[in-house]
Amino acid sequence: MMDGGSLPDGLTLDPAALGQLMPMFLVISPTGHIRSTGQTLRKICAAQPVIGQRFLELFELRRPRNVKAIADLVRDGSTRLAVTLRAPPKTSFKGIAVALGPGQGVLVNLAFNSAMGGAMGEHHLSGADFAATDQTVDMLYLLEAQTVVRKELRRLNQRLEGAKTAAEALALTDVVTGLRNRRAMGLALDRQTHLRAPFSLMNIDLDFFKQVNDTLGHAAGDQVLEQVAVILCGETRGSDTVARVGGDEFVLIFPGLTDAVKLGHLARRILTQLEIPMMFEGKPCCISASIGTTMSTQYPEPDPEQMLADADRALYASKRRGRRQVTAFTPDLEQEAAG
Repeated sequence: MMDGGSLPDGLTLDPAALGQLMPMFLVISPTGHIRSTGQTLRKICAAQPVIGQRFLELFELRRPRNVKAIADLVRDGSTRLAVTLRAPPKTSFKGIAVALGPGQGVLVNLAFNSAMGGAMGEHHLSGADFAATDQTVDMLYLLEAQTVVRKELRRLNQRLEGAKTAAEALALTDVVTGLRNRRAMGLALDRQTHLRAPFSLMNIDLDFFKQVNDTLGHAAGDQVLEQVAVILCGETRGSDTVARVGGDEFVLIFPGLTDAVKLGHLARRILTQLEIPMMFEGKPCCISASIGTTMSTQYPEPDPEQMLADADRALYASKRRGRRQVTAFTPDLEQEAAG
């Protein structure tokens, strides 16, 4: 009878039983030939024969180095190994080699290194390919859980970024017309002056808009504003800023446009479009506009507030001259207003 769980001398296990304990074992003869392997290692090496092949021809030994013979692996009784399959996908393993006894060769037990997740996928392995006590599968499940969490965090971050972008866009958008609002206009002006890039400014105030609201209601007024937005966007470029900055006031910024003649033609085209009656529930909404313009090239150091004030002076000069007018800012407009 055995003592308290001790094992008898000369205990042997057949390859099947050994494979249950160590599914990636190898028994290597003193000549370096593989005599037996575990079922998982056979599955990994399914594309090539394993039994009878030299261990050092099947695997590249990365640690220890300069090993010429199998006996060198276990000169001190046991050795920790780092090996890589020579054949693609060149899976890497860690392991241990122990001597089986005089003239009996070496027992090597392998395990995946830190890249086990990818190796299991490459070789189509599952939990059934590992010993019941092996923590590899548990580690794999943990890695998979971490991967799922990381993916979910990325999706959450993307949703948050999307919500942030949408909120920022909403904060810069006029809710009635979909145009830029006063804040967005101010940012665009600051950007232009910071870049020291030439641009022109157009201030538009709708004439007779109050009458539309008073006679047909605010729903008619909102529809007019929406149609005005369509006209302004249709007459401008994608690089231009079109902003509603007040009830019936709009500011347009034209980067790179500093030709007074072209700016005047553009303003008159907008004016012509706005004078076409807009229909609301079968009734015409008749408006016009007063327009004032200025250009950054008129100033030694363009200042957004000054340019807005000057475009506004030009706009009110248009109103004084009977509305339906386009006026370009000049310094003598201040004297005209005072007179």
